[in-house]
Amino acid sequence: MQYDDVLKAMTPEIYERMVQAVETGRWPDGNKLTPEQLENTMELVMVYQARRLNQTDHFSIGANGELVMKTKGDLRSELRMRAEADIARFDLKSDHEH
Repeated sequence: MQYDDVLKAMTPEIYERMVQAVETGRWPDGNKLTPEQLENTMELVMVYQARRLNQTDHFSIGANGELVMKTKGDLRSELRMRAEADIARFDLKSDHEH
């Protein structure tokens, strides 16, 4: 399979549809993937992740083409940092209080 040609034509929307197809085993129109389609689609998703996305999530494909694996401690640390990060802060006291 010529990955470069396929990746040039692959948009983020097509990638998302392929991910959904791999996860559910069905195309967006409801038709079931054949075993060959599932294998090819999964391969394309993995190559897209490795070459186009800069992912460091657990069980994603890294830029080096290898599966990113993290320890339980690494995952807990990431979750802790996300929980501690401020999304937004608001001053609940207003100048208009009576």
